[in-house]
Amino acid sequence: MTKGGNLPVPGAALQVAVTWRQGVHVPDVDVSALLLDATGRVRSDADLVFYNQPAHPSGAVRHLGKGQGADGTGADWLWLDLAAVAPGTDRVVVAASADGGTFGQVPSLDVRVALPDGQQVASFTIGDASTETAFVFGEFYRRNGGWKFRAVGQGYASGLAGLATDFGISVAEDPQPVSAAPAPPPPAPLPLAPVAPPADRLVSELALSFPPFTHHATGKERVTCPPNLPPGARVVVEIECRDSISVNIDSCDAYGRADQDLLSTYEDEVHARTFATVPQDRPLSLVVRADTPWTLRVLPLAHARRLEHGLDGRGPDLLVYEGPPGVLSFVHQGRSNFVVWHYFASDDPQWQGDEEDLLVNEVGRLDVLAPVRAPGLLRIEADGPWRLGVGG
Repeated sequence: MTKGGNLPVPGAALQVAVTWRQGVHVPDVDVSALLLDATGRVRSDADLVFYNQPAHPSGAVRHLGKGQGADGTGADWLWLDLAAVAPGTDRVVVAASADGGTFGQVPSLDVRVALPDGQQVASFTIGDASTETAFVFGEFYRRNGGWKFRAVGQGYASGLAGLATDFGISVAEDPQPVSAAPAPPPPAPLPLAPVAPPADRLVSELALSFPPFTHHATGKERVTCPPNLPPGARVVVEIECRDSISVNIDSCDAYGRADQDLLSTYEDEVHARTFATVPQDRPLSLVVRADTPWTLRVLPLAHARRLEHGLDGRGPDLLVYEGPPGVLSFVHQGRSNFVVWHYFASDDPQWQGDEEDLLVNEVGRLDVLAPVRAPGLLRIEADGPWRLGVGG
């Protein structure tokens, strides 16, 4: 898009990212959204959504936080559900402030609007920034019963405080940025994973709940999950597909690029499960590759099967083991690799991540035992029938 241009957008859920090239002496960029009435002003300070007030009371706009790509590109994300915007709100403005500098010092600055599945709706590059410390990138506005997006590109040398004042936000003279009045808690905030010691992580995650997310498609597609998944928590990723040469799922980095292999299988009929960890600062994105139609589901970890005595399965799967240290038995009837990973809480106080044990990595038919050191998740890679049991 060019400055001043506009185009229609779907009146539904959208993700908005302001992106820029990070580097030495490049200011950080903090994105915000303002919900305006017909007069072009906010109705209260609660209509400003930013890092210190990350959700609008209506739940229609959320600040998701920042991500960073491997190539040094930064992004700050908003989630916008236009269908949930109250009738009294006519415009939603996407703005940002530069922390510790001006926008003229920020290279490769642009705003991107996309559907939840990653399909781009609009993009607008800022190429004329100079001494501005705040910027209005664009705005969503109502028109003839629908919504449109306008590329604005207006800067403010007075920073976010000057921008916010123009739209009716109450701003304290010192310090900056905006000192917004406390807003009532939103009715449906992002569910956060409970703060728990590492040893209790599995228990905490099994207690989390959110509406399952389902997506149907064919071929290769990047799928962006809704922002109601608990940040930092592990979730079940399930896929069903028939008659595909192969089925693969990768998690994505902050810019939609395949980053980590979660599942690969070559079965004719696939009903497989694995897990993914929801990023702390953005929605979970997955890349699915298959030749035929598939169905992807993202579910709470409690949907994984529990290994208590013995379980039979076929192909890739995810199991929860809540028992004590001991021995597990593994039987595999397939012809290719059979791999079992065990993920469990580290007992090292200096290491907050999970330990990973490779319990089995064999080819073809087998019947073996392996020790398990603690409760945790068992991720299985297999091409045929298998059975896991507790004890020798």
